[in-house]
Amino acid sequence: MDSNLITRALISVSDKSGLIEFAEFLQGFDIEIISTGGTAKYLRDNGLAIKEVSQVTSFPEMLGGRVKTLHPLIHGGLLGKRNDPTHKKEMLSNGVERIDMLVVNLYPFEEKVNSGALQEECIENIDIGGPAMIRSAAKNFNDVVVVTNPSDYLSVIKEMKSQKGSISMSMKRNLASKAFSLTAYYDSKVSSWFNKNEENYFPDLLSLSAKKSKDLRYGENPHQDAALYTVERHKASISNSVQLQGKELSYNNYNDTDAAFELIKEFDDPAVAIIKHANPCGVATSQDLLSAYSKALQCDSVSAFGGVIAVNREIGKELASMILDVFTEVIIAPGFSKEAKLLFSTKKNLRLLVINNENLVSTDERQIKPVSGGFLVQNKDSYKLTKNDLDVVTIKSPTEEQIKDMLFAFRVAKHVKSNAIIYAKDGATVGIGAGQMSRVDSSRIAAEKAKDAASKAGKSKSLTIDSVVASDAFFPFPDGLIAAIEAGANAVIQPGGSIRDKDVIEAANERNITMAFTGIRHFKH
Repeated sequence: MDSNLITRALISVSDKSGLIEFAEFLQGFDIEIISTGGTAKYLRDNGLAIKEVSQVTSFPEMLGGRVKTLHPLIHGGLLGKRNDPTHKKEMLSNGVERIDMLVVNLYPFEEKVNSGALQEECIENIDIGGPAMIRSAAKNFNDVVVVTNPSDYLSVIKEMKSQKGSISMSMKRNLASKAFSLTAYYDSKVSSWFNKNEENYFPDLLSLSAKKSKDLRYGENPHQDAALYTVERHKASISNSVQLQGKELSYNNYNDTDAAFELIKEFDDPAVAIIKHANPCGVATSQDLLSAYSKALQCDSVSAFGGVIAVNREIGKELASMILDVFTEVIIAPGFSKEAKLLFSTKKNLRLLVINNENLVSTDERQIKPVSGGFLVQNKDSYKLTKNDLDVVTIKSPTEEQIKDMLFAFRVAKHVKSNAIIYAKDGATVGIGAGQMSRVDSSRIAAEKAKDAASKAGKSKSLTIDSVVASDAFFPFPDGLIAAIEAGANAVIQPGGSIRDKDVIEAANERNITMAFTGIRHFKH
């Protein structure tokens, strides 16, 4: 018998899409099909002749289906090397018949977890026999074809037609690679579930798993290749958003839109964030989105050109009309009215993304950043400062309005690259200094931008006059604080903790301003 010819296939699948057509094709090549439980019944009900695995092993399925294929007659048929004399002799003497093709996909463990199923149901959806067979078949890919995804049925059919019932070695190897990727992904999901239940965010062995969603045109720059992968498909996230119109999102679009989305999740009131190069150039909250957008745009209308806009309410006709006055790359929102969609449709390249409004909350997630030869892992910075966290360290106390703006500014600072300085007033940023090596430079740049914004708005005074200022980390010297005060800030919020805190407090008191320490730092690199 030709060792490359497929004569016997074992099929056991949870995802039965396309299965009947594929099984009928196999039987058209006189391939014997053996199967298990639910798959066998499904195939029989659709008119296919099937041999039960229990007929092959002479051993019944048991323990509620936990034991079906864990048997030497199955794994021997998958692992036996066709051209090895010892293997052939041992298979013959033990009644092991070869299995040339394995068609298996796994219990829907990830789907069960995502649905909120109870622990016992999740456990029963941890597949044991499936991964074991996949690994056996993939290890012996020289002799066994292992098909783990219905999307590969058509390729296998075409190959078998052209190869007269067999499969090329290159395809066998490719399918085996996919098979081991599947079992690695599956085991990683199970491992993550156990670790999460034990609140073990930093296990000794960390498994990472993701599914490729799409290839991107290129990465940050045209000479870099890139793709989008999703980790948890059920969560509200940029990777799971729905695109309503516009060009394909680029790598940079995804990065900027994610920054905008993460920032907007900080606020319960109607809020708008305008992002450029992963930094906000304007953020505001108000009683309505129209007012919030106007205030956010005023902060830095120049940088807003070609940026990303995120909002936490449905966008209506009037706001859509306002947004169209400024060139924008991406808009992300929980929804768009029919009138807004119609207006935006006049800009064919403008990307509109819809994201699930139910999950617009910050969650305690694990963040992973690659470094040369490894990864840095940390919990997400999801700390939300409240009024009770503030420690007023100056003689002068803040007003209620100043406290509101302090908390607002400090939340924005969490999403600005360090060193970060945020001037805010009336629930809106009025100056943002980001990513400078010196905190003094961040203060001055933010103040200069505020002056420019005021000039463009026809105002005689800088927007930072009578504002509050937030710093993502402590002022190591009074100079950064003094620069902010000179720009017009009369209230300061910062973590504190410098060995020169006393000097900084003294400088604030001398200038009759109020300052609060948070004890929390928001570095972002």
